[in-house]
Amino acid sequence: MQATSYAGEPYKVRIVDRSRFDKRFWPVTVDAPISAPAGSILIDTQQRFLYLIGGNGTAKRYGVAVGAAGHRWSGAATIGRKAVWPAWYPTDDMHQQTPNLPRRIDPGPGNPLGARALYLFEGGADTLYRIHGTSEPWTIGTEASSGCIRMLNEDVIDLYDRVNEGAAVWVR
Repeated sequence: MQATSYAGEPYKVRIVDRSRFDKRFWPVTVDAPISAPAGSILIDTQQRFLYLIGGNGTAKRYGVAVGAAGHRWSGAATIGRKAVWPAWYPTDDMHQQTPNLPRRIDPGPGNPLGARALYLFEGGADTLYRIHGTSEPWTIGTEASSGCIRMLNEDVIDLYDRVNEGAAVWVR
């Protein structure tokens, strides 16, 4: 059954049974790992955590999946765009690796970007990296993506509602 809070979504949000996953990847409030403005994001790719910095020395920590070996990106960026149930356009590199990959995948529960996407920009240009939802919850805590940061759909919806375009993002 779909949760009431997701009743307005254009597609069904499949709620994950978190009891089947490591508790360290459940959302929790923790001491902020860095001093940064509220609304900033730190992604720790080694620990597989995304921290949304709060204004009182705390942060909301979420479990994430990160880029597989050879696909990792690190650096400073900003949220240059936000999208609800976005279409996915695989990159040229992805098409070289998977020749029959479609040029576009429509929004919906089977779309690799999931329910929300936060687009990372560097110097005003799209890095082609995203923080996005996933329909593959078993990948959280792993190195599974082509460089993007994956979150459970219900977590990325929560993050999306808390983050503004222009927010600083550090990936390390």
